[in-house]
Order: sequence, then structure tokens, then C-alpha cells
Amino acid sequence: MAAPDDGWAAAHALLAEAASRRDDPILTPPSRPRVGVDLGTASCVLVVLDDDRPVWVESAGSGALHDGVVVDFARAVATVRSLRSRAEDALGVPLTRAATAYPPCIPVADARACTYVCEAAGFDEVALVDEVSAAQRTLEISDGVVVDVGGGSTGIGVFRGGELVRLDDRPGGGHHLDLVLAGALGITVEEAERTKRERPADALPILVPGLHRIAESVRAMTAGTDDELPLHLAGGALMIPRAGDVLASYLQRTVVTHPHALLVTPVGIARSCPEEGTTQ
Repeated sequence: MAAPDDGWAAAHALLAEAASRRDDPILTPPSRPRVGVDLGTASCVLVVLDDDRPVWVESAGSGALHDGVVVDFARAVATVRSLRSRAEDALGVPLTRAATAYPPCIPVADARACTYVCEAAGFDEVALVDEVSAAQRTLEISDGVVVDVGGGSTGIGVFRGGELVRLDDRPGGGHHLDLVLAGALGITVEEAERTKRERPADALPILVPGLHRIAESVRAMTAGTDDELPLHLAGGALMIPRAGDVLASYLQRTVVTHPHALLVTPVGIARSCPEEGTTQ
């Protein structure tokens, strides 16, 4: 596995600042607010940027999506509305424009449901972007493969010269790893998720077959691309120490991990939010 180099210094600084906003938000009214809503399988993340600087980051448990599809509309709306209200109260400004994202290759109607959730939660204008392109807007990778491993699916985007040349998505992500761990240890899925986060060294050997399954999905989705392109991991599902090493060894490809990977896509979604006076 390759270590990130200075080429991603700006992206890593942005992610570090976003991570710090969870405990230390900037409670002054942003002059140019840009909002990103990441409707995840396990949790929903709301990011507020002031132009390009993170000022507010908060998440809440959701469970309203399954494999990128909204399965509990009312619950999803309530979660986003609560996060939006808390951010507005803290920052002292109305938040009326946002961006949200969907896994690549899901049906158009399912992708639009993500927009409808945000509109029902009080946003007047909502831009829609796929999750892989959102991750790229944070990492700004010129030549490489973005691998966004979410709770329910794994998406990939192949970039050359900064342009997206291939986009794909397959089922399988963090929730499936939790199922593997829960079955092996005889515990609930919720307990498995906590074990994965709190005792990753114990969980990793059990999760290797699940990681290999994700790796096989990546192999299939990138078939025909040049093997010299590095794989850049985003998403919270693989925030397990040495998970990137497992993928690199199995695929025999360069795998690059990035700090605060859980925030790569949410920050990129916020960067996709149109500014006042612009159209999407």
C-alpha cells in the first residue's frame, strides 16, 4: 500500500479541518454557505462550508437507505431536517441550498429520491451528484481510480487527466462486513459495527474474506483499465487499519488511503453545492 504524498496536502488539510469541526464548529454566520447532505446507509452527514472552508460537520444515525435506495422516506426527511435545523440555529443563517449524492448506476428514480428527501427537509434548491464524483471533488485526483466504499455498495470512478472516463457501482460495503463479523462472533450487527471500530485489530482477520469480496468487485469494475493507476480509498467502511494493505496484496495494485476517509465524500458533496446566483 502506498502512503499519500504531498500531492494531496491540500485535500488532507481540508479533511483535517472538516474533522475538527465535529467538536469545534465555527459559530459565526458564513457569508457564502455551501451545504452537503450525505444520505448514508448507517448515518447521514451534513457539512457546511463557508465558500470552501468547513464550518460545521454533524452526523446522525439514519438507517433510512439500503444499498443507496431510500427505503424509509419519512425517517430520512426527519433526520435531514433535524441536522439542518441544528446547523441553522448554531450558525445563525438560513440554509436554503444544498447538494446531495447517490451511488453510481442506481435507477434515475432512486437517485431523484435523494433530492426529494432534501427538499422535503426544507432546502429550496438541491443539486445532485454521484458519490464518486463528489469524492473526486475533495481529493482532486488527476490520474487514478476513486473507490468509494459505503455502507451498502462500492462505487468506482476511473479518472484520467482529471476527467471521469469510467463509472460503476456494485453491492457490497460496510454493512456486509458487519454481517460477516456478526456471524463469526455470534453477535448483533450493531455490536459488530462497534467491534469493528473499537477493536479493529481483532476484527481484521475475520473480515479478510469480506475485504476480498470488495476487492473482487473493484477488479471487475476496473477490468480493462491500466493497472498502473492507483486505487484511492474513500468512505467509512474501510476505515480499519491495514484494510488497504489487504486490498493491495490481493489485487497486486497500488492502494492509497487518505485520512478522515469518512468525510471525503460529504465534503465533496458540499463542494458541489451551487453558490447563490449560479445555476446547476
